[in-house]
Amino acid sequence: MNWLEWIAAGLGVVNVALVVRRSIWNYPFGLAMVALYFFVFFEARLYSDALLQIFFFAVQLYGWWNWVRASSEGEVPVAVLTPRARLLWIAGTAAASLVWGLGMARYTDAAAPLIDAAVAGTSIAAQILMARRRIENWVLWILVDAVAIGLYASRDLYATSALYALFLLLSILGLISWRRALRAQAKVQA
Repeated sequence: MNWLEWIAAGLGVVNVALVVRRSIWNYPFGLAMVALYFFVFFEARLYSDALLQIFFFAVQLYGWWNWVRASSEGEVPVAVLTPRARLLWIAGTAAASLVWGLGMARYTDAAAPLIDAAVAGTSIAAQILMARRRIENWVLWILVDAVAIGLYASRDLYATSALYALFLLLSILGLISWRRALRAQAKVQA
């Protein structure tokens, strides 16, 4: 399914580039990307990542709805989590990832159950925070991207590994861009 992986990767580039720009039009590309990646990851026996695509599809729909509601002139406002909320997100993500990974290790023939679960669990948190327009999503995506590059290369998913290298750069740009947007919002509100 190499061609399917390349198509999904191309859709992913467009999706994340549009997210960085806070464009609502990222969602159609994201929906198509995750639908294709379900099959790519399932074939590679990265079951946590395959199941994650189903979740991503639902959260993409939620995010699209949420961003449309919040948009003004094509851009969406952004916000930050409270320190307490950050700690809860970190603890919840770590606990859920560990439980999922141990389950995958025990009950499946998953290729890299703990790392795959960590990528999946952190991706879930990042995707929800992105849908809610919280800047911290970019920090989580940077972590996911850094780990996923090696994970996908180890499964011979070279296009996906390259995509996550590009995602890493885009995530850094996204963090910078959204921080600038937050500062601009604060100036307007002041």
